[in-house]
Amino acid sequence: MLEYYYTEEHHHFRQEFRKFLEREISPNIVQWEEDRFIPREVFRKFGNQGYFSIGMPEKFGGLDLNFFYVVVMLEEMAALFSSGFDVSIISHLFLTCAYLRDYASEDLQEKYLLPSIKGEIVGALAITEPSGGSDVASLKTKAIREGDHYIVNGSKIFISNGVYSEYIVTAVRTTSNSGASGISMLLIDRDTPGITATNLNKLGGHPSDTAEIFFEDVRVPVDNLIGEENKGFYYMMDRLQLERLVLAIGGYSRAEHSLEYALAYMNEREAFGKKINRFQVLRHRIADLVSEIEAIKAFTYHACQMNDDGKYAVKEASMAKLLGTEISDKAAHQCLQFFGGYGYIEDYKIARMFRDSRGWTIGGGSSEIMREIISKLVIDGITYTKDKTTRDSQKEETIHV
Repeated sequence: MLEYYYTEEHHHFRQEFRKFLEREISPNIVQWEEDRFIPREVFRKFGNQGYFSIGMPEKFGGLDLNFFYVVVMLEEMAALFSSGFDVSIISHLFLTCAYLRDYASEDLQEKYLLPSIKGEIVGALAITEPSGGSDVASLKTKAIREGDHYIVNGSKIFISNGVYSEYIVTAVRTTSNSGASGISMLLIDRDTPGITATNLNKLGGHPSDTAEIFFEDVRVPVDNLIGEENKGFYYMMDRLQLERLVLAIGGYSRAEHSLEYALAYMNEREAFGKKINRFQVLRHRIADLVSEIEAIKAFTYHACQMNDDGKYAVKEASMAKLLGTEISDKAAHQCLQFFGGYGYIEDYKIARMFRDSRGWTIGGGSSEIMREIISKLVIDGITYTKDKTTRDSQKEETIHV
């Protein structure tokens, strides 16, 4: 059924991208996990092969390919069993570059987006703050205009590529208004005085840097404003649907690969005179897992098609993100159990998947926030659009994203 979404060109792209990963990335994953670092050369290789052009229009060197090329990329990267690698690429291309592609001026696109597509520079997206979490509308980082500059003060946390990047697309408050209004997006160059960043010591996702960033009297040119002033919240609302679809795809894909890895092991491992894949309790657990994974994958494909058709699918993207990341966590937990004591050993990739998987239920809006968004839609009658949120035609002021 899911082949409906793919053409021969998609299948060819999958084969070529898989070969690239097997040649350039997969042999290095263990070392990068140990080093807790991804060489910058990797981004240049992605750029040289044109993989950062996926989802970009022709004027930026892209081919205006449909969203299922993105699906292919994410499904194949999940087979690396390295969420740290995945999140570094995802944050650069599908989060940061997407803001520049959709909202930035031509000058910013020329200076930052084009070299980002080539893999020459790396970007970070800084929204979450220590006191706010998923309540983006309450952010406190301020940008006060003085002449032809904004003066930025505040802090961000859990920022992927936050130490590594050359520039940071940053959500700031440009008025004294509270809530969703008064938020803007600024591109802040890493070399600007007043920026400090600390790499956080994470449970999983080790190759990626995840930073806490401080801005102290950072002077940012007004020309670095992305889009219109005070429209940043609505840009975030729009982009969050893409982010959640990306996380959903990675979620069911990691579940698939965890199960494939476990099945191969279970076909070799014997206990009590027979292979452990002959024990009914394990067979039925596998049947449950594969059924859930396939159902979630099919629903996520539907949501991806809606996105490709230009639909603002808040409900579907939120549901897909909730289900996709939860099944990833569930599959990692159960598949590790199939390995017994060996699953607890770092030499087995399922151990890495187990400690990595939990982060995906938190990032991009936690599972609890996804449930609240869905509840508002189906219980409270709230309708989300690209530029506003309404409840029975009345403006809804408090929005959790």
